[in-house]
Amino acid sequence: MTVTDTTAIAPPEIRRVMHELKRRDLTVVDVGRVTPRMIRITLQDESLRDFPSLSPDDHIKIFVPQNDGEMARRDYTPRVFDRAAGTLVLDFVDHDGGPAADWARSAKPGDHLAIGGPKGSRVITGDIRHWLLIGDETALPAIGRRVEELDAGTPVTTLAAVTDAAEEQQFETQASHTPVWVYRPAEQAHQAEPFLRALKTIQIVPQTFIWVAAEASVARAIRSVLENERGISPQWIKASGYWTKG
Repeated sequence: MTVTDTTAIAPPEIRRVMHELKRRDLTVVDVGRVTPRMIRITLQDESLRDFPSLSPDDHIKIFVPQNDGEMARRDYTPRVFDRAAGTLVLDFVDHDGGPAADWARSAKPGDHLAIGGPKGSRVITGDIRHWLLIGDETALPAIGRRVEELDAGTPVTTLAAVTDAAEEQQFETQASHTPVWVYRPAEQAHQAEPFLRALKTIQIVPQTFIWVAAEASVARAIRSVLENERGISPQWIKASGYWTKG
């Protein structure tokens, strides 16, 4: 199912807004599980009063210790930010072999986490009538935040790949949200086929903005199908590789 011609419609604008880089030392105030494989950690500090986060897919750097004593830097999405309360929520995929996941599994109230950024925000504006958000577990924080921040009644479809039904998340939103979940083993997260099969069942109406984030080759494959098979203009797609296999 392909959209009708949108060449006469002004495409959305993706505007880059730069922020002053600042390092913050935050304190863990709450640790919980969104799903069996998703850890949610709430952090707090007065320095968050001027924390800038203009887009749901902003990224910050977190600094966590490795086994060799060195600090690892990893990119994470601010899942929820409350300026008045001075709190920041981060979601961590619980997986083996990652220093950030290792830190999150053992985190407890009173622990500290240093963060930097975000360096900038990519703010999407324009006459967008529908949103289609596509991603894997690493994209769910950005997807969830976007869904929850959309205006009441805004149509949004999400296509997310997780390991099983227990990993499905519920988003609290006033938008008109249609979730599509696909399942595949974690070791197949670098394969695009589950997304591409499900994408065939999704109608893409005119003036739909499509946001994609997954393993780099998966994101490229999805973009290719959207442009070459579904006829979507590149100006209506933002596709990012959030991680790379290996």
